[in-house]
Amino acid sequence: MSVWMMPGQGAQKVGMGADLLVLPEVEETFEMAKAATGIDLVALSEEGDETQINDALNSQVLTSAISVGLSRALLAKGLTPDAIVGFSLGEISGLMVSGILSLEEGFALLNERSHALADACQKNAGAMLALLGATHEDAQSVCDACAEGEVLVCANYNSPGQVVVSGAVSAIDRAEAFWKEQSKRCSRLRTAGAFHSPLMEEAAARVGEFCKQLSFKEPLYPLICNTDAKPFVVEEAAERLSTQVKSSVMFEQSISALVAEGQSDFIEVGFGGVLTNLVKRIDRKANRIKIGTYAEWEKEVPQLVLAAEGSNE
Repeated sequence: MSVWMMPGQGAQKVGMGADLLVLPEVEETFEMAKAATGIDLVALSEEGDETQINDALNSQVLTSAISVGLSRALLAKGLTPDAIVGFSLGEISGLMVSGILSLEEGFALLNERSHALADACQKNAGAMLALLGATHEDAQSVCDACAEGEVLVCANYNSPGQVVVSGAVSAIDRAEAFWKEQSKRCSRLRTAGAFHSPLMEEAAARVGEFCKQLSFKEPLYPLICNTDAKPFVVEEAAERLSTQVKSSVMFEQSISALVAEGQSDFIEVGFGGVLTNLVKRIDRKANRIKIGTYAEWEKEVPQLVLAAEGSNE
């Protein structure tokens, strides 16, 4: 029983995806993403420099295209997930992999979402801070103590001992000082603004409106929704995807729920390995695999195919 995990942005690196172009499904996905966004992902992965790779729109489209392309290649090998979970941006990848959205519409949504977030960040300055060693209650206490009338909320429940808060820059400054005063560690995230907070309200409305023109289908594989750690409900697609932009990412809760259902194998389909490391903190007994480079593909996929064939006998 396996869960495929789709990463969000933040782990991008020069050259990511270039080695995967030998897989026809990846190359085809790159071209489909280019048609929807105008970004030449083949050139970006093979020739892009650090500035180009770290550009917000470029990194989001490339990150998603790698996840979707690799997932399509795994499906072509006869491998299928029991469930899919994405992290923020990764939920858009999950919509495509699960069959809820076509690749054309999925990348169109990603393009609109990325531009909406960028516009919101320009209008409402914000920041994000990872509180290391924080429980959910600790993080909420920080928000209560440091908001002082400004936006400051828990944005990402990553794993036990790691909660990200998001909000106005001055509120984040106060939260950082407050946490350090308790001799605890924290880390500013390199983000353009306060994602997954009420400062993204305009972006959320824009995403919800855009979703009304899309054709959502019932999933081939269950997609666990960031907003409530429950299966994505197609009839509520526009509302859920709008809410996801401005509300907390419940990754820890999603993985815990899947483990409680009996899932034991978690495969990160995408570059970086961030989610694999988070799963290790959530449940050390879980089997963790990452496939984000061609070397990892060659190492892991033959074993997965053999295991799948054995279970079907």
